[in-house]
Amino acid sequence: MTAELYHLQPRNCALLVVDIQENLMKVIPARDEVARNAALMIKAARALDIPVLATTQYVQRIGDFVPEVKSELEGITPLDKLEFGCFNNQAIKERVKSLGTSVDTLIVCGVETHICIYQTVLGALRNDYRVWVPADAVASRAVKNYETGLSRLREIGAVVANSEMIIYDWLHKAGTPVFKELLPALK
Repeated sequence: MTAELYHLQPRNCALLVVDIQENLMKVIPARDEVARNAALMIKAARALDIPVLATTQYVQRIGDFVPEVKSELEGITPLDKLEFGCFNNQAIKERVKSLGTSVDTLIVCGVETHICIYQTVLGALRNDYRVWVPADAVASRAVKNYETGLSRLREIGAVVANSEMIIYDWLHKAGTPVFKELLPALK
């Protein structure tokens, strides 16, 4: 089924939060937007029982998650890596695979679009996952790198959307208890 012809089903998705860390985010111009939307994605995923995985890049050097993301990740142990692509790290790859075969779609947010996000998405696609990237929950230090990263993600087969599009696709309709729970955060 092509990316244009299916709705996201929460039972088939996992959210992968990549490297939204203090020292790196200091140099990301879209820092506030990315942190806010990543936190919203995590909140929605948790409300819908979608597995959430989180990674850090060389945490000793780059530091912990930004506070707004860290608070939403409570109880989730991040996996640290030196590799840029998450699927090049055996522990992360095994953790994703441990979600089972029902999870066939990864939603990937974080930084930087043209490095860790690109290499992670490439690895996910090569491991037969469908991948969605919320453009408002990824960023790079330079706008040109962000734009080039998004363009390349589309070229290799990822669906580039935005956070609300993904969340509302997960929700499918208004009026449900989860919709009512998330509505204040979505407004």
